[in-house]
Amino acid sequence: MITECQKRQTEQTLYPIFYDVEPTEVRKQSGAFGEAFAKCRKEESEGKWRKALQDAASFSGRDLRTTADGHEVEFIKLVVKDISSKLPVVSADGNLIGMRTRINGVVSSLNAFPYELSMIGIVGMGGGGKTTLARAVFDQIRNEFEGSSFVENVRERSNSLQLGLKSLQQQVLIDVLKKQDIVVHGVLEGKMEMKKKMGGIKALVVLDDVDDIEQLKALAGEPNWFKPGSKIIITTRDKQVLVAHKVANSNIHDVNLLTDDEAICLLSRRAFGKESPYPGYEELSRNVAGYAAGLPLTITVLGSFLCDANEDVWIDTLARLEKIPLHETLQKLELSYMGLDTDCKEIFLDVACLLKRWMKEEAIIALESRGFHAIHGLTVLQNRSLVTISKDGRLMMHDHIEEMGRYIVRRSNLNEPARHSRLWITDEIEDILVNDLGTEATCIKMQVGKVNKIPITKGLRKMEKLRFLYVSNCPSEVDEDEQYLPDSLQYLKSDFFPHLRVLPKAFQGSNLVALETNLMEQLWKGGERKVLPKLRFLTLRRSFFTTFDLGLTPNLEILNLEHSRYLVEFHMPLPCPKLKSLNLNGSKLSTLDLRLVTNIETLNLMECSDLVELHIPFECPQLKFLNVSSPKLRSLDVMLVPNIETLNLNGCCDLVEIVMPCKCPQLTSLNLSGSKLRSLDLRLVPNIETLNLHGCKDLVELHINRECPHLKSLDLSCPPSLRSLNLGPTSDFEILKLEECDYLNFTSPLET
Repeated sequence: MITECQKRQTEQTLYPIFYDVEPTEVRKQSGAFGEAFAKCRKEESEGKWRKALQDAASFSGRDLRTTADGHEVEFIKLVVKDISSKLPVVSADGNLIGMRTRINGVVSSLNAFPYELSMIGIVGMGGGGKTTLARAVFDQIRNEFEGSSFVENVRERSNSLQLGLKSLQQQVLIDVLKKQDIVVHGVLEGKMEMKKKMGGIKALVVLDDVDDIEQLKALAGEPNWFKPGSKIIITTRDKQVLVAHKVANSNIHDVNLLTDDEAICLLSRRAFGKESPYPGYEELSRNVAGYAAGLPLTITVLGSFLCDANEDVWIDTLARLEKIPLHETLQKLELSYMGLDTDCKEIFLDVACLLKRWMKEEAIIALESRGFHAIHGLTVLQNRSLVTISKDGRLMMHDHIEEMGRYIVRRSNLNEPARHSRLWITDEIEDILVNDLGTEATCIKMQVGKVNKIPITKGLRKMEKLRFLYVSNCPSEVDEDEQYLPDSLQYLKSDFFPHLRVLPKAFQGSNLVALETNLMEQLWKGGERKVLPKLRFLTLRRSFFTTFDLGLTPNLEILNLEHSRYLVEFHMPLPCPKLKSLNLNGSKLSTLDLRLVTNIETLNLMECSDLVELHIPFECPQLKFLNVSSPKLRSLDVMLVPNIETLNLNGCCDLVEIVMPCKCPQLTSLNLSGSKLRSLDLRLVPNIETLNLHGCKDLVELHINRECPHLKSLDLSCPPSLRSLNLGPTSDFEILKLEECDYLNFTSPLET
C-alpha cells in the first residue's frame, strides 16, 4: 500500500529504516527475508510483496547497524532530523512565501559545526521578515534539541517595569528545563541560574528583536552557559549588537526582502486567497507590490485590507499611499529611528530628505559641513539597517525608510511647508521663494526649471536659518546685484546657481564650510579679499580662475579646481597644514611649489601640459596618491615620500629622472609609461602589484626585487631597450605584456 501510494502521488517519498537487517537482504529478498518468503508460498501476494520491498529498499534511508555505532537514541535523533528537513515548514503564519532558501541559509550556518555552540544573527529593517524567518527555522529544527525557547519582543519586554530581563531569563529556563516552578528574582540571579542549569541540556534559543548588548549579556552571556551543540538565534535591527557580542561575521545573515513575484504571490494569498491576482487586478497588484518594495509587513497589511475589496478601493488606497505612508509600516520602522541619538536622527533625516543616492564621500562632506559626526553617524545607520552603501559607493535607503524619514519632517505641519525643517519638493520650494514667504527650513534641495529667476534669489533673503542649499538645473543667469545668499549658509552646492560667477557682494561667508559649483570667475567681485575662515571643502570645476590664493581659505582640507584651464598661478602665502587633497587636473600651471603643504595625502596633476617644476614638501609622510601628466616635466623627486601607494606618471614623456625613497613598502601601483627613464631600481619596493613601463624605449636597466610575490600586472610592451629581466617568484601574476620585445631575455619560474 505504501509503495502504491508513492507511485500515485509523486510529491510523497519513502524513507526506509533498516532495523537489524541489511538493505541488500530486503532488496534481493535474501538472508532472513529469503527464508521468510520460502515459508509463505502464495503466488499472487508473494510477487507483489517482493516488488514492493525491492522498490522500498531502493530509496535513501538509514541503517541502524551502520549509523551512530548502533546507538538507538542517536539513530532516532538523526532520523527525526532527516525527516524534519524534508517536511514543509510548519508555522503559525500559513502565508510564508519564498522562505525555503532563506531557511536553508540559516540552517546551513547552524549545522556548520554541529557539536559546538553556535550563535547566529539575523539582521534587517523593521517589517523585513526577521521574526518570521527565525520562527520558521525554530519550528523546523526544534525537535533536534533537548529543550527550546522562543523569546519574542526582547526589546519591548526588557524595558517593561513589570517584566524586565529577569522575566525573559525565567522564560528561557522554564521552556528549556520544562519546569514551571522556576522563579527568577533578579537579573544577576538569572545569569547564575542559567549558567548553572543550562550547561547540561542541548538547547535551541531564539532571542527576537534584540537592541542592546545588555540583553544578550543577560540571556546568552557566556558560551559556557550552554551545552556544546546548542544553538542561539538572535534577530536584531542593529548589527553592532551582534558584533559587540562576538557573533562571527560569517554567522550574520541579512534578511532578503521579497522579489516582485514573491510579493505578488503573498499579496494574492492575502487579498484573493489564491496564488495569483484575479483577472483585471494584475496591474493594480503590481502597483501595490511596487509600493511595498519587497517589505513583507507592508504586503501583508495591504493584502489583508484589500481582501474582497473592489477596484475603486484599490485605486483609492494607492492614491492615498502617495501622500501618507501606511500606518502599520511607519509604526514598525519608526522604532529604529526612535532608538537613535539626536545627532544620528538629524543625519538620518538629511539622508532621507536630501542625500539619498549621493556618493558617500560627498555626503560626508555635506554632513560635516552641518556640524555632524558624519562617519560615526552613517556607520550607526548602516548597522541599524536604515542606510546601505551600494557597490559604486552611493548612500541608499529602502523606499519605505525614506518615506518614513520624510513623513517625520512633514507630519506636524503637513500642509504648511514653510514650517518644515527640510524642503525638497520643487513645487513647494518655488511657491515659497516666488511669493517671498520665508521659511523655517534649515535645508533646501531644489531642482529649478522655468521659474522666474529674480524672485527666487530675492526669496532667499527671508531664510535666516538656512544652513544647506543645493540648487540644480537652473541654467538662466541672474544679474549680480540681484543675487543673495544668507550668511547662515554652511553648505552650498550648485550645478548652475544661476551661473554663480562670483559670490554675492553682501554675502560674508563667515559660516561657509563647503562650496561646490561650476564656471566661477573668481571668489569675490573685483578681486575683493574676504577671507572664508571656516571653509574646509572647495570644489570649483571648470572655473575661469587665472590665479588662486590659498590665503583666502586658510583652513581648506580639500581643494578641487579640475578642468580650470586658465589657471596659471597658485599662490600660497602661509603654511597649509590642513590641506589633504589637491586636484589641479587640466590647469596651465608651469610650476607648483607645495613645500608649505606638509600633510597632503592626494595630489592630482593630470593633463597639466605646461608643468615644468613640481616641488613636494621636504618631508611628506602622508602623501599616498600622486598623479602627474606633463610632457615638459623632466625630473621628479619623491625621496621623502616613504608611504606613497600609487604613483602615476603616465604621459610624462620627457621624464628622465625619478628619485625614489630609500624604502617604499607601501607602493603597489607604478605607471611610468612613455617616459625616457634609462634605469629603474625597484628592489626596495617589495609589495608592487602593478608596473606599467609601456613605451619606455630608453629603458636599459630594470631591477626588481627577487621576491615580488604580489606583482600581478607588468607591461613592458612597445619595446624598451631592455635585454634581460629576472622576475623571480611571482605567484600572483595575472597580466604580462611583452609585445615586440624580441630581444628580451626573460627569466621567471612561472608556469604557463
